[in-house]
Amino acid sequence: MTTLLEARRVTKVFGGGLFDRGPTLALDDFSLAIDGDRPSITAVVGESGSGKTTLSRLLLGLTAPTGGEVHYDGRDLQAMSRAEWRAFRRDVQVIFQDPYEVYNPFYRVDHVLTTPVAKFGLASSRAAARALIEDVLRAVGLRPEETLGRFPHQLSGGQRQRVMVARALLLKPRVILADEPVSMVDASLRATILASLRRMNAELGISIVYITHDLATAYQISDNIVVLYRGSVAEAGDVELVVKQPRHPYTQLLLSSIPEASAARTWMADTAMASAAVHDATGAGCKFAARCPSVASRCREAAPPLFQTDRHRAVSCYLHQDAPRLAPEAMVRAFAEPVAGKHSGGA
Repeated sequence: MTTLLEARRVTKVFGGGLFDRGPTLALDDFSLAIDGDRPSITAVVGESGSGKTTLSRLLLGLTAPTGGEVHYDGRDLQAMSRAEWRAFRRDVQVIFQDPYEVYNPFYRVDHVLTTPVAKFGLASSRAAARALIEDVLRAVGLRPEETLGRFPHQLSGGQRQRVMVARALLLKPRVILADEPVSMVDASLRATILASLRRMNAELGISIVYITHDLATAYQISDNIVVLYRGSVAEAGDVELVVKQPRHPYTQLLLSSIPEASAARTWMADTAMASAAVHDATGAGCKFAARCPSVASRCREAAPPLFQTDRHRAVSCYLHQDAPRLAPEAMVRAFAEPVAGKHSGGA
């Protein structure tokens, strides 16, 4: 496995200064590797406060880890030269959650497309630049004549978000970090945006890190999935295994919270467990202990390591203590080999 983008045992702590009540552990001994030889879509899933946004900022080099390292193509982001940073900025693109805040309201939407074309020398003339921009807009389901020349407020949220997908596509990156890219658009447009991401992966060989709180869309688009809880990995592996046969109680809770169109749906049990979130323990044990229906005394004494319960899955739970232990940095390699699944053969 040739690693393209990798977080190596990364920890991020915020606060702890003179006027802070105490440090906040946002990410705890986390490892993730994106295979450079086999483009894939890896979903990172978790509720608010799980560390998803912190992870995206670390992978983009926007913040430095407190411990561990983030590498791109074998180089530490914190030690890159100016030329290496320029290459990194082209190769690793991001699609943010809010499709409006990323725009300057005083510029037409053309600005977010013409700027990277000029900065990276993607076209030899204005006509070539225009043709390139029109091509990528059509690739994401937009009509150039109805998009270009308009201000951000003149486009819908879905149109604005698809323009940002087009911007990422312009640069032909090797990796795209999609941070909650469909959480603020209409449900009718989510499938269009997700399909665009899937095509980028299947047809253009772009790896995607899809960060979301939504297990349903994560299952729809991804090959592998990492479930985060309060900065730590609860469960990770092939998406078919994790979603269809969850092994960690937190993953099971996330799946049980997905609404079903059934009059027999039992809501009270889910609500009772979810409401326990505010009583989470902050000791040395398992971070999920206060919410876990299977908690034991050992869970409150020491945090569980990762156990490799299947060839393509790792779970951080003492319920699986008979399985082999897995070092954090080996987590992704446990499921890095191709698995015949729902995405085999392209999108």
